Amino acid sequence: METSPGSGLAPSLEGHLERIESLLREIVRHAGFQLSFEIKKHPATGEELEAPDYIVDFSGPDADLLLEKNATLLNALEYVVLKAVRLEETLFGKISFDCQDCRRLRAAELQLTAQVAADRVAETGDPFTLSPMSPRERRIIHLALKDRPEVRTMSEGMGAERKVVILPASRAARKR
Repeated sequence: METSPGSGLAPSLEGHLERIESLLREIVRHAGFQLSFEIKKHPATGEELEAPDYIVDFSGPDADLLLEKNATLLNALEYVVLKAVRLEETLFGKISFDCQDCRRLRAAELQLTAQVAADRVAETGDPFTLSPMSPRERRIIHLALKDRPEVRTMSEGMGAERKVVILPASRAARKR
């Protein structure tokens, strides 16, 4: 497990990473999963909108179980483990659980979806509502469209039904 010297968050995250590793070893062992994992520092490429500092990367014969039904088990495991080690919610985005590169692929899919939907909104002037998604996925949509002056985004709904709506920008915003 690598750490980032000189980063203001590294000492705080470092202690959490050790607890995450210990807890995950216990969960994998007790659940009988045939999984291994590695916690690694995520290289900053500048190409990603929402890049974590660390990735917990799973592999092994049971990896597909983590990815079934839109990675429901992977998402649940990430949430439970980060809560169990008492990671502050403001730091949740600094550590990401991944398996078979599904997070990067999903982010690319969401960015493409956002651009296509924004093109449609700009062309028709009609709002476009995306399917419900997690807070992390909604954030990817918002960030993907932040530099598109002809549209604006907002989230609506509650809980698991919260979704992003892409709207035409107001006339005042277009004139800026």
